[in-house]
Amino acid sequence: PGPKQVLAPPIMNASLATRTGAVWMALAIGLGAFGAHSLKARLSLLDSTGIWQTAVTYQAWQALGLVLLGAVTIGSQDRLLPTAGRITGWLLIAGSFLFSASLYALALHPSETWLGPVTPIGGLLMILGWLGFASLGGALKNHD
Repeated sequence: PGPKQVLAPPIMNASLATRTGAVWMALAIGLGAFGAHSLKARLSLLDSTGIWQTAVTYQAWQALGLVLLGAVTIGSQDRLLPTAGRITGWLLIAGSFLFSASLYALALHPSETWLGPVTPIGGLLMILGWLGFASLGGALKNHD
């Protein structure tokens, strides 16, 4: 048999960032509506409405960040993002997923306290993702 193939994430480009951001935003809107209507009684009973809203809000901000990443890098050579952009995109995706998913789960299952430490890890990844935008300007100038 040949060498083992390792599954790697797709290479982040402007199109992937934009599409992922748009889908992530659609999910945030859907989950916000689901929480406000279908889960309203349960979230109220668990006193978790604020936790759910925080998850939706941060998911939506990261979705906008991904769309912005796609928009500012759309003119990049071959639409492949410079390294700073690829890292920024994956940090926003991973951070948002860890942060929001852990909060959604905690809102529905407050006794699952083991999820609590996941939230700040996601938050740190999101912060690093947004800081990635700071280095992105220079990388785009040098990339094109």
